[in-house]
Amino acid sequence: MNVDHRGWRRIVKLDPARPLSDERLAAVRSWGADAIVVGGSGGYGAEEVRMLLDRVRLKSPPGALGAPTAPEALATPVALEISDARAVCPGFDLYLVPMVLNSSDVDWVMGHHQAAIKRYADVIDWRKVVVEGYCVLNADATVARLSGARATMGIDDVVAFARLAEHLLKLPIFYLEYSGTYGPPEVVSAVRRVLSSTRLWYGGGIRTRAQAREMAALADTIVVGNAVYEGHDPFGTS
Repeated sequence: MNVDHRGWRRIVKLDPARPLSDERLAAVRSWGADAIVVGGSGGYGAEEVRMLLDRVRLKSPPGALGAPTAPEALATPVALEISDARAVCPGFDLYLVPMVLNSSDVDWVMGHHQAAIKRYADVIDWRKVVVEGYCVLNADATVARLSGARATMGIDDVVAFARLAEHLLKLPIFYLEYSGTYGPPEVVSAVRRVLSSTRLWYGGGIRTRAQAREMAALADTIVVGNAVYEGHDPFGTS
């Protein structure tokens, strides 16, 4: 199992607030993604997170055709992306902490983070914590509205945030988040050119294999989320 996020190229993101059948979950696991990330924009608590983690950890869902008598554990690493500290639960291989760099509300940059550390400092395993510098670029997305993101910026502003993430904040990940909408490849390419040590993650609107290939050629890591629930197969082999 590769729990080093720097080696992840393809990620599947699952939302605890969205229904997902056992059959669809089994199909998604067959894509062979490098990691599964559990997270969303809210509407769930720790119990929903725990239940989804339990389902994801099994290679075959209970009662599935051909399932082994004792379901085997999934070898793929599973990370929790923390959008609400109240929804945190143990058992994940990594914990991803987003900072919305282009938010107009300081709480989404560091305020919520300080409050969570104040509450949970004694139980945090910092070896499992990885910070993501988010740049949210779909103004219609729920995460943009919640965080007050300045989502209509030009390329120069996005590139400046990427440089800020790498050179001022020393963040391991800069995440271009288009959240359901396929972003302009020229933006991803411009950001790629200015990053060296910070890894570039892209998420948003990847529904076809052609889109997955295009963005994978530009970003270090691509994240597929909505496609899981819409029945698309950007990583599949069928």
